[in-house]
Amino acid sequence: MSASLIVELRQYTLHPGARDTLIELFEREFVTGQEAAGIAVGGRFRDLDDPDRFVWLRAFPDMASRRRSLEAFYGGPVWREHREAANATMVDSDNVLLLRGPGFVAVDAEVRATVCHPPDAAAFDAYAARHLGPSQVVHRTEHAVNDFPALPVREGEDVRVWFNGPEELPPWRSQRLRLARV
Repeated sequence: MSASLIVELRQYTLHPGARDTLIELFEREFVTGQEAAGIAVGGRFRDLDDPDRFVWLRAFPDMASRRRSLEAFYGGPVWREHREAANATMVDSDNVLLLRGPGFVAVDAEVRATVCHPPDAAAFDAYAARHLGPSQVVHRTEHAVNDFPALPVREGEDVRVWFNGPEELPPWRSQRLRLARV
């Protein structure tokens, strides 16, 4: 994938026992439906620490493409036909980070994603130089205005996200996601 995509890291909280229902629907209808609208669907995961969480990524070439593709998908026949079934599985679908980075496609069965809130770019760059290698696929917050407000994103945060880095967490507020590929 390109070195500068717009990436959404989406973490859905689901009703108890609904994860497999959503995953089956997602894989059957929403992957190809989104791809037809110009969306690159990346990793799709079960959260190993929360049986009621589904985590996934999707990418767009830029913000204008994101808006057009989201309008096409959410205004199109696939979402119209299956949205009620999908929404019935969800408690919350608004835990979304809007990022800029190279995208991510899962190749391993299990993945560790780290979401880190460094105090500033220089501190993170120094940490990354010591602890992260070229395979860590680092993403940074995209601070552009969310121009598709029907799908909220987390605002007012400056995060770094990477995959399969070191076991220890960085010295700042961080979240580790242990994920199994769908």
